[in-house]
Amino acid sequence: MRLLICSTGLAGHFNPLVPFIEAARERGDEPFVVVPPSLAKEVEALGVEHYLSDPPDPAKSKELWRRAARQSHANATRLLDGEFFGRLSTEAMLSTVEAACEKFKPDLILREPCAYAGAVAARRHSIHHAQVAISTARTEWSVIGLVGSILDDFEDGMEKVLRQTRYLSRMPTSLDPSPFPNTLRYREDVESSPVEPGPWAHGSGPLIYLTFGSVAGGLDTAFSAFQRAIDAVTGLDARVLVTTGKGFNPKALGAVPPNVTVESWVPQESVFPFASMVLCHGGSGTTYGALAAGLPIVFVPMFADQRTNAKLITVAGAGVVVDVGLKSEPGFRAIEATDVARIRAAVKEVLAKSSYALAAQVIAEEIASTGSARDCLEELFTS
Repeated sequence: MRLLICSTGLAGHFNPLVPFIEAARERGDEPFVVVPPSLAKEVEALGVEHYLSDPPDPAKSKELWRRAARQSHANATRLLDGEFFGRLSTEAMLSTVEAACEKFKPDLILREPCAYAGAVAARRHSIHHAQVAISTARTEWSVIGLVGSILDDFEDGMEKVLRQTRYLSRMPTSLDPSPFPNTLRYREDVESSPVEPGPWAHGSGPLIYLTFGSVAGGLDTAFSAFQRAIDAVTGLDARVLVTTGKGFNPKALGAVPPNVTVESWVPQESVFPFASMVLCHGGSGTTYGALAAGLPIVFVPMFADQRTNAKLITVAGAGVVVDVGLKSEPGFRAIEATDVARIRAAVKEVLAKSSYALAAQVIAEEIASTGSARDCLEELFTS
């Protein structure tokens, strides 16, 4: 069978699709990928046949993100989901996705929710398609209402198409009940990457994994965010591994406390076996990975769906949310000096109380009992 996979240009959007590329190969299927140039290295590393689409218009994109940073969370969501992903990204990708449909003749199109070009092309070419979640089901259900009318400029009736398509999610049902009528759950069977553990892996005290994902390191607030998060864990009886993401130079932070190690990037699956907890922004990839490993989380949400993810986990008892940036604009929150003490208190609480780790372990067991990406593909191809 032929599988066409579509993603917009953020690593956090593309990564949930990777298990399906690997599962397709295991099944003997033929995967083909369409992504913007920002993901070229990731796709080439996978060795999968692909087309690179045009990126969204750089000038218009920069202006949209600048405007979003000055908006409330709700207005920023409408602006980015509607105009950036719904309009600009679809305009940029659609001709390449259609060219891939003509040449590759896929039996199924699999896309992340913001890669609307894949859905439009699927409708135009009468190809079955499914979407792989990058956030919570309720969040992605609500976003469809924001982009439906925009996508009608490309193809009529897209809101109904998006709501009725198959929806694949890594999040377990207990945390994230889905309004999508055709929902499949899967787990990521992640093998540890061949990365030699650094000095952070061994020593006295628990290991705290501190990360703000792949996007935050490129923001103007990155330096202060890392600096203040490090301040919050300085002097604790714990080892701390900080990963900044490849968009931020770790050397910019200068000298760090002796219990802290800063790296640009370490595969999180290589860190989790050594860690006792995670301190993060609440991005879906980090959140899912930590929960699958049975690790409790202290959340410091800054933008996008991070607060929603955090609330789901805290209700389940597997983490604590620290609201930051109360004096900053509400769309993209920056960690302020006054937030440091509260972050520190939350970290100490999660390390001290075993109930958080026990709740995280319950979630990990539910995730482990879920079917694989290969199971999902087999159902999609036979239904």
